[in-house]
Amino acid sequence: MAGVSLLALLDDIATVLDDVAVMTKVAAKKTAGVLGDDLALNAQQVQGIRAERELPVVWAVAKGSAVNKLILVPAALLISAFVPWLIIPLLMIGGAYLCFEGFEKLAHKFLHSKEEDKEHHKELIAAVANPEVDMVAFEKEKIKGAVRTDFILSAEIIVIALGTVATATFAKQAAVVVSIAILMTIGVYGLVALIVKLDDMGAHLCKKQNSVAQLFGNILLAAAPKLMKLLSVLGTAAMFMVGGGIVTHSIPVIHHWIEHVAAATEPMGWLTSSVLNGVAGVVIGALVLAVVMLVSKLFRKN
Repeated sequence: MAGVSLLALLDDIATVLDDVAVMTKVAAKKTAGVLGDDLALNAQQVQGIRAERELPVVWAVAKGSAVNKLILVPAALLISAFVPWLIIPLLMIGGAYLCFEGFEKLAHKFLHSKEEDKEHHKELIAAVANPEVDMVAFEKEKIKGAVRTDFILSAEIIVIALGTVATATFAKQAAVVVSIAILMTIGVYGLVALIVKLDDMGAHLCKKQNSVAQLFGNILLAAAPKLMKLLSVLGTAAMFMVGGGIVTHSIPVIHHWIEHVAAATEPMGWLTSSVLNGVAGVVIGALVLAVVMLVSKLFRKN
């Protein structure tokens, strides 16, 4: 009897773990938009750091990210346990914020000239090259900025992940959210570390005598800046699709209409749904940005 009970227990554990694995995959897909932007933002945060200090700075930010999640995960689980009705409003706010953040990036490209961006880049390079600049303080500021960015993005990721398992048991919710927090931290900062060192890897390979190594090194040197731009573009697009999808999913009329249009365009319904959610995300982002700018002007006048 004890053996049977043990096998039953093991079967239950295996079933729970399988459920957790499936729900974690779903949550990971839902948080992909934030992840893409997280990668681009954090890789950009460490630009301007001296080459030998890049990995220590990434490690410091990763530790800050872990601390953020140690705060956010219990807070999210407490909300789920005691005030579960807050999950949907938080998801809506998180989705709207994603759209706002994405649209703000687009607005920045149109409202700020390339000359302004180049001037900012020159100031950054001059600061790094200047021996009188306190690099310890400079690095600390970079790390603080990156950790603040991570806190916002981590909050979005955890709320989205929690929303995907809102109807599951508390144990499964905890397992999924913790899994997502760990996977996202390791995945994001592991890839950030790789991205910021691509150019160094390329330069190292270019010094080799082997022509194949030199060719691969030149490819890496050429690919590194393009990869950053690609990550930024994909991250922004994903923010609109994920953020717009979260908000529209919470508005039955719009959600059902998108589902109806997607069903009518099978087998490309998934693409139709993504595009419509993305368009909704752009509109939502524009509206939120307009409200934020209006409120800012009113506060400045007062």
